Amino acid sequence: MSRPTRSVRLGPREVVLEPRADGTVLLRSPHRLGAFPDKITERLEHWAKVAPKRVLFAQRDASGWRTVRYGEALQRARRVGEYLLQKQLSADHPLVVLSGNDIEHALLHLGAMYVGIPYAPISPAYSLLSTDFGKLRAIFELLTPGLVFVANRELFTRALDAVVRCPVISELEEPAATKAVDAAHARVGPDTIVKFLFTSGSTGTPKAVINTQRMWCANQEMILSMLPFFGDEPPVLVDWAPWHHTAAGNHDLGLVLYNGGSYYIDEGKPMPGAIEATVRNLRDIAPTWYFNVPKGFDALLPYLRADSQLRANFFSKLKVLWFAGAALPQHVFDEMKQLAYSACGEEIPFLTGFGATETAPATLARVWPAHNVTNMGLPPPGTDVKLVPLENSFEMRVKGPHVTPGYWRQPELTSRAFDEEGYYRLGDAFAFEDNEPRNGLLFAGRIAEDFKLTTGTWVQVGALRARLIEHFAPLVRDVVIAGEGRNEVGALLFLAGNASPQELAARLRTLPSTGSSNRVARALVLQEPPSLDAGEMTDKGSINQRAVLRRRASLVEELYKNPPSERVLWI
Repeated sequence: MSRPTRSVRLGPREVVLEPRADGTVLLRSPHRLGAFPDKITERLEHWAKVAPKRVLFAQRDASGWRTVRYGEALQRARRVGEYLLQKQLSADHPLVVLSGNDIEHALLHLGAMYVGIPYAPISPAYSLLSTDFGKLRAIFELLTPGLVFVANRELFTRALDAVVRCPVISELEEPAATKAVDAAHARVGPDTIVKFLFTSGSTGTPKAVINTQRMWCANQEMILSMLPFFGDEPPVLVDWAPWHHTAAGNHDLGLVLYNGGSYYIDEGKPMPGAIEATVRNLRDIAPTWYFNVPKGFDALLPYLRADSQLRANFFSKLKVLWFAGAALPQHVFDEMKQLAYSACGEEIPFLTGFGATETAPATLARVWPAHNVTNMGLPPPGTDVKLVPLENSFEMRVKGPHVTPGYWRQPELTSRAFDEEGYYRLGDAFAFEDNEPRNGLLFAGRIAEDFKLTTGTWVQVGALRARLIEHFAPLVRDVVIAGEGRNEVGALLFLAGNASPQELAARLRTLPSTGSSNRVARALVLQEPPSLDAGEMTDKGSINQRAVLRRRASLVEELYKNPPSERVLWI
C-alpha cells in the first residue's frame, strides 16, 4: 500500500528526442523557457518594494537571529556598491572574499552585482587548511584582485602574508549612495559578469568560470519551471553549503532572491563537532526546501532518529528534500523518507538534479520519485542536451542561456571545453534508466576516471565507487578504484573509523558483481588521509581519483603484488 505524499506543485516530466544516425541523441523539453530579467537585482528591487519587511538573510549571534530584510538589503547593497565603486574595482581587478558565509559576505555580493563589479568567493580551505597556499597563489595570479574581504583577519594572517598584495578589509563601509551607483546599475546587463566561481579542482588546478547575469537569471527561471512551488510560497532555507560552490552560491542563493525567500545562514557542517550547530538551527527554523550533500543527510540521521521535537519541526513545512554533489546511499534515502512519514504521516518528495559550475548550475532535474538514486532527471525548458555514444554510456554535452561563455583569461581551455556545435562538454557519463530516455538519465561517473582492464572491459568508476561505499557503510568514508591495465579491479579504502581486517574482508567477499567490470578482487586500507595540497582531495571533500593513484603508486603496486602482502584484502 502506497503512503500519502505531501502535496507540492512540481514541473512536467516530458522530453523531446532527436536521434542521429551516428548514435548521438539530442534531448530537450517540449516547453519554452519563460521570460527572465536582464539582471537578478531586478528581483531584489521587486521584493524590496513588495515585501520590504520580509527577512532576506538571517544569521545566529549571541542574542538570537540577526536579520537583514529586503528593504534594508536593497539600501545597504546600494551603499556597499558606492564603496566598491570608489575602490575602482573591475573585472580586471575584482573583489575577492576569502572567508565563508555570513551577512557581510552576502551584502558585499549584493553590492558588487548591483554596480556591475565581479566578485570571486574563494574556498577558505585554500587559506586555512593548505600548507603551501599553492592553489590560492594560482588563483590570485589569475584574478589580479583589487580588494580582499575576510571576516576574521587574524584567522587568515598566514595566507594574507604569503599571497595577498592588495588592500584587505574585515568590516563593511557603507557611504551614502550617489548618482554614480544609479549610473553603474543602469549599465549592468545580461552579459555583465556577476562572479568568478572556481571549479573544485577534481581534475586539476581550479579554473575561474565566468558567471554572467544571463546565466544566473536564465537558470533561475529553469529551476522555477521544474519546481514551480517556489512561486506559490517564498522558500525558507536553512543552508550551510558554501557560496564559493555553485550549488549554494548560485542555485540556493539565487532561488531565494528570485522568489522572495528567506535564507537562514547555517554555521554548521556535516562533521562531528559542527553538525550540532545545524541541529540547533533546525530546531528553531522550519525550512520549506532543504538541500544537503549525502554526507550531510547521513550526519543528520542520528539526531532526527533520536529527537521527536526536531523531527516534528524539520518536516512540518518541508515541501522537498534535495540532494546533490554525490550519489546518495540507499539506506540514507530510505531512512529519511521513513522519518518524514513517522513525523508527519506523509512522505516528503526526495528529489535531485545535476549541474556544473559552468551551467549556473542546474541542467537536469528529477521531479518525480525514482527507485534508482543515481537518476538525475531530464533537462528543463531552455536546455539542449547532446548525448554522444561512449563504450557503455553517453557523454553529456549541453547548450543554453545558462552556460558559461568560458574560463577567465584562459582562452585555450575555453576553446577545448566546447564542441564544434557550441555544446559545453561536461566531462560526465550518463546512461538511460531502463534504456528509456523518458525515464531520466542515470549518472555514470566522470569520463576521465573510467578505464579498461587488460581484457578490454571498461570499468565505470563512478558507479562502482558508489556501490562500494554503500556496501561498506558505515566502515568506509571513501574509495579509490584501481585496475587500469590490470587483470582485475582493486580498491584503496579510506576508513570512516576503526574496522578490523576481518570485517572488511567479509564485506569484500559479499560484494555482488555481474562480471569483471564490477568485481572487486582485492583492497588495501590507506592510513594517510587524502591531501588537499597534493590535489588528492578537493576543497569540498571529494576525492580526486587520478591524483590519489598517481601519488600512491607504490601502494597500487603493493595491492597487485602476487602473492598478496598481509595488508591486502583479497578474494
